[in-house]
Formats: sequence, structure tokens, C-alpha cells
Amino acid sequence: MGKNLPIPLPERDCEVIIVLIEPEIQGNVGAVARAMLNFGFDKLRIIAPNGYEFEDDALARSKHAKNVLLNSEIYTNWDSCMHDISLVIGTSGKREYGEKVSFRHFVMPEELGIRLLDVSGKVALIFGREGVGILTEELQLCDILVTIPTWEGYPILNLSHAVSLILYELHKALCVSELGKQSGLPKTTHANRLLDPELRRMIHAFSDDISEVVNVQEHKRKGISETLKRVIMRGMPLNDEAHRILGVMKQSRDSLRQTYNEEE
Repeated sequence: MGKNLPIPLPERDCEVIIVLIEPEIQGNVGAVARAMLNFGFDKLRIIAPNGYEFEDDALARSKHAKNVLLNSEIYTNWDSCMHDISLVIGTSGKREYGEKVSFRHFVMPEELGIRLLDVSGKVALIFGREGVGILTEELQLCDILVTIPTWEGYPILNLSHAVSLILYELHKALCVSELGKQSGLPKTTHANRLLDPELRRMIHAFSDDISEVVNVQEHKRKGISETLKRVIMRGMPLNDEAHRILGVMKQSRDSLRQTYNEEE
């Protein structure tokens, strides 16, 4: 009971990588590793400015998923951790009201699973600190935001519980049935839908550029940039689609810059 069976991990087109930002409780990290392996995921990255070492509590709580911890990758900052990632998914249980809502258009876990059906490549699923979660400036670097529909009166879940619920939905969505039986094997459609990381960076850069030259009040520029990034990336464009979008964005930026310079 409770031991690993000699069964290969599921083969998925999208390589889901769990990223923990500055985890504070060793036991939670161990429980995250166990939850990951429960649903057939084993890629873990940790962002910790001062490095990170696993203590006895983490190893004990991981049970038979110790290799998830031992094979994890430790990064000192966000940029180095995301260097090869094409789609960044942030998680949050924070509720915002008023103007801040525009920065937090969430999808539900079951919807996220469906969206990833036709995705291939590396996808980062980000979980924040136990105390404060993912900071606002970090959420703004994410392409898609996902939240678990908890009760509004007490919305924040334990870290490992949140990981478990989201990975359950991803595992369920990425599995296929064969001969009427649940095979436990994910779909392998090889749709090549995941965006090249460099194209993703260019979309972010052009969004920033356009927001700087549109004729709006200064305090609205950041919101325009975030909206452009979020709306484009929410559609998870193919590489050739991204190239066409970038062409339009470049022409728009250059035209707006010329108009701006002429007005000056």
C-alpha cells in the first residue's frame, strides 16, 4: 500500500514544470513533491535568492517522491528560472475588486486542463510563498492566471493542497480513454502549439513599446501593456500566428512613434 508501481510516467506533449517561489515550510515542499508524483508530474523548480536545501522534514513528507526533490532545479531569480519556458501560468487565491480586477482575469483549473490539450513544450505552473503568495509584479509576468474556486470567506489554500487540486484537473484533462477504459495516458496530438520562448519575450516587449506611444494618460500605460500581453497569450498562438501578430504590433508601434514625433 502506498508504494510506487513500476509504471513509466505519462508522456505528455506539454512538459508541466511546477515552480515554487521562495517556499517557507519544508514540510509543504515535501508534500508538493508527493502530490506531483500522485498525478504523474516530476519536474520541480524552486526560486530562492539565497539557494535552497531540502531538510529532513521535506524528505519525510515527500514519502516515495523523494526523487522529485533530489532532481529539482534551484534558481536564484525569476528570469533564470523562466529562460526556456514558453507559457507561464500563475496561481492565486487573492480576490481583487474595482480597477485591480483588470490585472486578474482568472481561468478555472478544469478550463486550464482543456486549454493545455493541444499544447507542446515547457509550461511553468507558478505557486507563491505561503505567506503572501505571488506578488503583483510577478503575476503581471504571467501569461495566464488560474484560481481555485474556494469559498470567498476563506479563499487561501495550503500550498500542497492547491498543487494537488490543479494537477488533478490537468491529469484528468490530459488523459485519454482506450476501448472505453481510462488508460491513464495523456493525449499526444503533437500539435506543436506552444510558443517559442523568444516570440513570447517579443510579444511582451512590443506590448510595452506600444503602451509607451499611445495617446493616453500616463497612469494608464501599464494597464494597456498588461492587457495586450494577457489577451494575446490567453489565446496561446502558434509560432506562425505569433509572427503575424508581431508584424502588426511592430507596424503599429512604428506608426504611433512617427505620429508622436510629428506632434512634438
